[in-house]
Amino acid sequence: MSEFPVKLPDVGEGVAEAELVSWAVEVGDQVTPDSALAEVLTDKATVEIACPVAGTITELRAQPGDVLAVGSIIVVIDSGEGGGTRQSVDAGDSRSADASAPSPAIPVTADRSDAAGPADAGPADAGPADAGPADSGSSESGSPRRTARTLAAPAVRQRAQALGIDLAAVTGSGPEGRVVHADLDRLLVGGSATRETAHIPLGERVEPVRGLRRKIAQRLSTTWTEIPHITYVEAVDVTELEALRSRLNQRDGGQRLTLLPFVVRAIVAACADQPRMNATYDSAAEELTVSGDVHVGIATQTSDGLVVPVVRDAGRRTLDEIAEEIARLAAATRAGTATRQELSGSTITITSLGALGGVVSTPLINAPEVAIVGVNKIETRPVWSDGAFVPRQMINLSSSFDHRIVDGWDAATFIQRIKELLEFPALLFIAGS
Repeated sequence: MSEFPVKLPDVGEGVAEAELVSWAVEVGDQVTPDSALAEVLTDKATVEIACPVAGTITELRAQPGDVLAVGSIIVVIDSGEGGGTRQSVDAGDSRSADASAPSPAIPVTADRSDAAGPADAGPADAGPADAGPADSGSSESGSPRRTARTLAAPAVRQRAQALGIDLAAVTGSGPEGRVVHADLDRLLVGGSATRETAHIPLGERVEPVRGLRRKIAQRLSTTWTEIPHITYVEAVDVTELEALRSRLNQRDGGQRLTLLPFVVRAIVAACADQPRMNATYDSAAEELTVSGDVHVGIATQTSDGLVVPVVRDAGRRTLDEIAEEIARLAAATRAGTATRQELSGSTITITSLGALGGVVSTPLINAPEVAIVGVNKIETRPVWSDGAFVPRQMINLSSSFDHRIVDGWDAATFIQRIKELLEFPALLFIAGS
């Protein structure tokens, strides 16, 4: 037997670690070059790890939810070559340098819901406890060896994990000893469930925070604790803008326009007046990088949480091109096909809940940026004008700024410039306005 260790490859520039989302293989599976081994989640995207050789899976070195360092061994494969001597799987052993070369990584085209964590995890989601009685030791490199696995459907595994039940301790009543829901029910009713189960009331479940949701939680916790936010809210009369948008949407073959492309154009113009709003701040180095081009992040809701694809070089695009790119990126992000490049590199972000946008919000900055523009819903309000109340279509812009870089006066000036451009939309199409 000749064992071939597969390491977690470099899945993107600057990525030092990734979270294992799910396995696509089990111990004992036959694989060929380019077979999918697993899906991992970086800080930006879900990536599929492909197999570099043909052979049989002998070890899985991690569980869904584990955070793995680039270069660490994740799978061992019996390639069927050699004279039965085990190749070293130590990442620092030069004798296995060729065999340990990083396997290729390709973008996942499945729905991003696969990144939600153990609830959607693959065959290895029950962890080392699923190993059978024969699994009594560890591999030569000190990592647990998984050689057997309790049979159970993914839904049963999900329920068992939520209840804290160790599937290895459950006697399955299904075909070939498969654990079924009825077996879990007997544990619950009989009171012989594990310690964790005993403290969970019926109807209540525990959901581990994994995958994209864990990334979001970590990122926002850091943002909230490290960045002193200042939020500035201003009402904007978009009556004339809405009339223009309605007229433009009547064009034959024209790109359908939402409010966002106009907001992007306004932000580009306002950033030309105040370039420091279009910047990223490295607090460790105490350096502000002011971008020459405006790359606008568009906060997009997915089934797993908020993701921010990027409209690159927004200042060089027409209104229709901006609208088309926003629509394309939103579709790709929700389908899970957006690339790492499409999900990184923004210099300022827009967040909007559309019709659910509420009256006021307090958006968190998309670090390391220093500004985020929040768009609330459009509503008709009575506005005092020329001695009388008149109905006008209004929105509020609720925008936040990094107070270490942006003073309140500068924040107000920036938003007032955007307000002017949106209230007199002809200015959006006049150079230097």
